[in-house]
Amino acid sequence: MEAHAEPSPSSGQRDWWLRALLVLQSPGAVFVALKDESDEALEGRQEPVTALVYLAGIGGVLLAPAFGHLYDNFAIDGITVFVIVIFAGAIYGFFGYWLLGFTLSRGAAALKGSARAHLCRHVLAYSLAPLALSLVVIWPLRLALYGGDLFKRGGADAGTAGEVLRWACVATAVWSAGLLVFGIRTVERWPWWRAAAASVFAVGLSALVLALWSLVG
Repeated sequence: MEAHAEPSPSSGQRDWWLRALLVLQSPGAVFVALKDESDEALEGRQEPVTALVYLAGIGGVLLAPAFGHLYDNFAIDGITVFVIVIFAGAIYGFFGYWLLGFTLSRGAAALKGSARAHLCRHVLAYSLAPLALSLVVIWPLRLALYGGDLFKRGGADAGTAGEVLRWACVATAVWSAGLLVFGIRTVERWPWWRAAAASVFAVGLSALVLALWSLVG
């Protein structure tokens, strides 16, 4: 008899890392795959989920208006800004992951959905891929072009090109919100309106957080 090798855990984890990129191009296939709730699948996507949440948390923090003038308000240097952003990103990323994941699962349950809390959290995490992408693609470009002016009022980034890049970052947040609705629609097999209604708890809370940051800024 011919022996068949069992897939290694590292192979499964590699697939979930690849899906963190694939969700940007073929989100439907990724969200369908998330419905696999076996122990192997849950273990395989732990690290990608953690990375997506952390990177998206930093990307979200950098969008807050308060961070656009750190150099104006405090006697700090670039290293201090880096440390503040890293720690704030971790706090807000994982706080948002658990809180928004919970509200998303409650919204789905209220509409008679079957997705459990951890599946809702994983849909949320993979929907954050565009926001995480902004941190590794758009932000390095912005820093290379404008440096510390990104954290000052009226810096060199205030021109047209700087505004385009800033709005590109905002667009990734909107893209993530759209993916969240699409993800819930896919795993629950719902019409758009129902998926949007279930997602409004999480999306609304995100808007509230951004509004509070705007007031702080």
